[in-house]
Amino acid sequence: MTEADPNDPVAVAVELERLRGTLEAGFARVDGSLALLVQRSDQTDKQLADHESRLDALERTRWPLPSIAALTATAGLCLALWEMTAR
Repeated sequence: MTEADPNDPVAVAVELERLRGTLEAGFARVDGSLALLVQRSDQTDKQLADHESRLDALERTRWPLPSIAALTATAGLCLALWEMTAR
């Protein structure tokens, strides 16, 4: 292999075309990777929204339990006090 003359316009054009091809291939790989990351991010957002809605549904169905426990404890206390005073 002989070294190309750096002043030769044909050699410079060939080298620039080779660099252009290398850059295009690199950009295509980066673009593909970014598209995959965007797709995964969208899937994660959907999963997060689903989990939030499921958690909200669980919280809505659970809220009466502490109230029922407090009412039961209060009723038990009232009944105990009533029995103590009735004697």
